[in-house]
Order: sequence, then C-alpha cells, then structure tokens
Amino acid sequence: MSKAGVPPTSSIVTKADLDLALVGNCSFGALVDKLGTVKWCCLPRFDGDPVFCSLLRRTNDIGFYEITLEGFSHSKQYYVKNTGVLKTELYNKNGDALEITDFAPRFMMFGRAYRPIMFIRIVKPLAGHPRIRVRIRPTFGYGWGSPEKTRGTNHIRYLLPNFAIRVTTNAPISYIVDEVMFEVTETTSFVLMPDESLKESLSEITTSYLDKTIDYWLEFSRVLSIPFEWQEQVLRSCIALKMCSFEETGAMMASITSSIPVDAKAQGYDLRYCWLRDSSNIIHTLNKLGSTKTMEEFLKYISNIVGSSEGKNGLQPVYGIALETTLYEKEMHRLAGYRGLGPVRVGNKDYKVIQNDVYGHVILANTQMFFDQRLKNMGDHLLFERLEEIGEHAVKAYNQPDAGPHGLEGESDKVHTYSAVMCWVAADRMAKISAHIKLADRASYWKSRAEEMHKVILEKSWSTSTKSFTTTWGGSEVDGFLLLLPQLGFLKATDEKFASTLAHIEKTLKKGNYIQAGNNCSTTHTFWYINALAACGRRDEARKVFEVMLKTCNNSGLLSEAVEPETGELWGNFPKTTAMVGLIESALRLSLPWDDVI
Repeated sequence: MSKAGVPPTSSIVTKADLDLALVGNCSFGALVDKLGTVKWCCLPRFDGDPVFCSLLRRTNDIGFYEITLEGFSHSKQYYVKNTGVLKTELYNKNGDALEITDFAPRFMMFGRAYRPIMFIRIVKPLAGHPRIRVRIRPTFGYGWGSPEKTRGTNHIRYLLPNFAIRVTTNAPISYIVDEVMFEVTETTSFVLMPDESLKESLSEITTSYLDKTIDYWLEFSRVLSIPFEWQEQVLRSCIALKMCSFEETGAMMASITSSIPVDAKAQGYDLRYCWLRDSSNIIHTLNKLGSTKTMEEFLKYISNIVGSSEGKNGLQPVYGIALETTLYEKEMHRLAGYRGLGPVRVGNKDYKVIQNDVYGHVILANTQMFFDQRLKNMGDHLLFERLEEIGEHAVKAYNQPDAGPHGLEGESDKVHTYSAVMCWVAADRMAKISAHIKLADRASYWKSRAEEMHKVILEKSWSTSTKSFTTTWGGSEVDGFLLLLPQLGFLKATDEKFASTLAHIEKTLKKGNYIQAGNNCSTTHTFWYINALAACGRRDEARKVFEVMLKTCNNSGLLSEAVEPETGELWGNFPKTTAMVGLIESALRLSLPWDDVI
C-alpha cells in the first residue's frame, strides 16, 4: 500500500466481459459494469476521445471511475423500471451496503430537450456503516496519458488537452483526490460535467434532475406501442435504442463502442457512426413502436445526407454522426484492446467502400416521409427529385460488382445478391411514391425499371445446384442477408424458392440456435432468422429461438454484435443497435395480440 491506504497504481485487469449497463441522454453515453465502475465513456460526444476506456485497457491504472466498498462480497444491478436510471447495490460480508444511482440528466426545459454533458452519481448508505473508496481516473488521447488535476473547495478539475471536466461533490475533496477509504454516513453525490460552476446547490440539482429524468423516461416508455408479451425486454431495448441516438443531428449509431471484436481471432472496428444499411429497419421499427419524434429526427438526418449527395457520384455506406463524410481510420496503440485483442481503431475505412445496397436503404427509409401524415415535415417534390437521382444510381448499379453488405476485402469483383435486391427496392419504392403523389408517368417508369431488375435478379442469384439464392451471382454460398428477401417484398415467404433457401441456410449457417456470420454468430442475423420462421408459418419454432435470444441478453437486457454459440458469450461492439431493433421487431411479430388476452 502507498500512503493514505491507496493501493498500487497499476494492476492487471480481470477478464473483461460485456455484462455492462448503458447510461446516457442522447448527447453522450457511458457503460457501467455490475460493480458500478464506469468502463467506457466518450466526451464531449459519442465519437469523442474516451475519457474512461478501461474496457479496452490491459492494466487497471487509468481510464475508469469506480466506487468500491470495503470488504465487498456481492452486488445487485438494475434499472429503475421503464427508465434509463441505473442502480447498483454493493454489499459486504459484515452486512454493510450502499446504493449507487447513475444517470445522465434528460428532461424538457423551456419547451425543448435538456440533455447536458453531465454524469451524476448518488451514493446512499443502505445498511451498517459502509466505507468506500472513490477513484476517478480519466484519460486522454485514447489512453495516452492522465490529465493534470486541480482542486477547489468542493470540486476537482481534470485538465484534458481540448477541454476540462469538473467533478463536484459533497464528499471531502481530500478523500477523493488521495483515493482513501472513508465511511458514508449520508447521501453523497458526484456531478461530472464540463468545467462550469453549478447554478444551484449540489443537493437541489441531483435531487431535482433525478426526479425529472425518471419522469422523462417514464413518459417516453408510456406512449410506446409495445407487444403484450415480453414488455420489460422490449422497453429496455427501446430505451437503449433511444440512448444510441445523437439527438443534436438525429443520427443513430451502430454502437457506442470501438474495436471490440466479434470473436477472439477477428479484428475490431469503430462503430460509433451511422451506417445507411441500418436506417430503413430502424425507421420501420420506430414507426411500429409509435416513437414518432425519434423517427422524425433520424429521417431529418438521412434527408440531410440525401441533400448533400445531390450531383455527386452516389452515396457512401457510412457517415459521421454530424454528417462527416471522411472517417479516416487509424490505430491507437496506447490501448491494448478488449482482452488485449488490439489494435484499437478510430474512424472507419468503410466510408470509401462501394456498397450498392445503400441506395435502396435510403429510399426505403424516406418512403415513410411520403406516407406518414403524423410527420411535421413530409416528403415534397424536392425530396422526390433528389430520391429519383438516387434511384437512377440504383438502376445503374444493381448488376454491378461491389464489396457486398459485409464489406469484405477480395469480394468487390462480384455482384452481391443483397445489394442487387436493395437496388430493386429503390426502384420499387420509387414507383410506389410516384403513384402516391400522383405522378403517373414516373410511376410507370419506375415500375418498369423494377420489373426488369426483378427478373434479372431472380435468374442470376438462384443456384440450381444448392437450390437456393446465393450471396453472389454465380456463387454457391449463402448469408444471413438472404433472410430479408420476404421482408423487403422481393418475394413472398411462402415462395418455394425462399423456403428452399431458408432450408439451405439452416443446414449451412445455423449453429445451435444462432445464425453464423464469419467465425461467430450474429445476434442481428438470428433475429432475421426468427422473423423468417414466423413469416413462413413456423411460429412455434420462432418463439423458441426468440426465447433463447432473450436469455442471451446480458443482465441489463442488452445485446452486442455477436454471440459464441457454444457458451452464449457476447462479443463485438456494444450495445448493437440493430440487435436491439431485432429484438423489438421479433417481439412485435411473435407476441400474442392484446385483444386475445384482455
């Protein structure tokens, strides 16, 4: 022990896992483990420098925010019902206990959402005489170093290179600075925020902000159209989905983390950006939930992309959360990576990859704007003209090679079936939009294009040897994206060719109850499989697999990119937006109707 009872400054991290809870307010997010330690948090926004990054560190010296109980024995962790407010209870063998309440304030103020860069922790003794140690060790430069800190009467300032953060508390500052053990005899609060003075007393702010944040999330949950069954799991996914949105622009991130690989042999990538591939499914799920405001914000973000692409050579697969078009990828070697499986990456080179499915996804997402009369800003002729330009790109690209939805190197010389089908979706939905806004000549034009494309795709993507549609034209392999063909309207789920394709996917890609993608299994593709089973009339089988997926969720009800089929262990960036969307979508499909029960 060093002076004042502080433990050694560095120790090897125990085996990292993804049993994490998400706390956020649509400006930033934090991941908290089951012991109440903040393991990941980027500031001042989701794609910023991780101030807390021990999730990706080999040594436990910097990059975390923990509150430990002397003599700790076990913990409990749960969310306040139907909210984004997290509670962690710590217990020791002597009967002492305390409660940590974590939240990022979010509520309505002056008629608009108030979502400050502020992370609040409230520590409350529950039993006995709990003694705690608080260690706040932010870092900068992706683990490069520790900031200088200064102290005031009731706060500590951490001087990061680009900005400063302040932690204000009613705990003795010396105890926090020196990281010594002290007894908690009353409610003790910590407010981490940019270096600004609080405008109210610490007690007033933490109490009122907690009450208002709980009220916000309760109201958010109350108006959602949820299924009769699995309500708790669906609501948790809905709240997580909302937390993964960057409300300032409306962007919806693929995940809030970077470089957690999908298996021990895979490379990790930065997913803190917005993939157009995810957009249409997210929009349709938000529509089914009745989450109109979040849907409209995301549509506005996509419309901005459509507007900025006018006159350019197509769309790119991924954009930054503030519409950045250049996402240079680089490796940050100061961080060892999840379980030491580096390198850690910042940025994503996919922005340069040609993936032709994006045209269909953008038009499919924007179709909502022409049909949904709840929207404040519905689709107009200007948007239609811009979408027509994207549709023409789709017509030209549907039978051309691209990198495919997986973006795999070495695959860019092949025509991918999913990309071709999504280009057909672009033409098909343009025909529907044209008819809806009574442009008969354009409807005829787009219908003709769609029919031509459909005929060619049916012929080129079918393999007589495997009796299935294939990943690439003239190939023999299948992938999980083929499970979406009925959902996209390309053919009916009862079509013999889809039934045969589904059987082939089950034979080659099904590992236990999961659908394989690469060396591990994809949580998102497994939900697609569940939906395909339900669409084919195999509802009982679908429900059984869905129940397995619910058990695959971590203790906070969240899912990552991938799952190891033998153990059920989660891998990949966390939480994965499309996995949470998949859970919601499958529950909506499979649940007993409300009218049948009450």
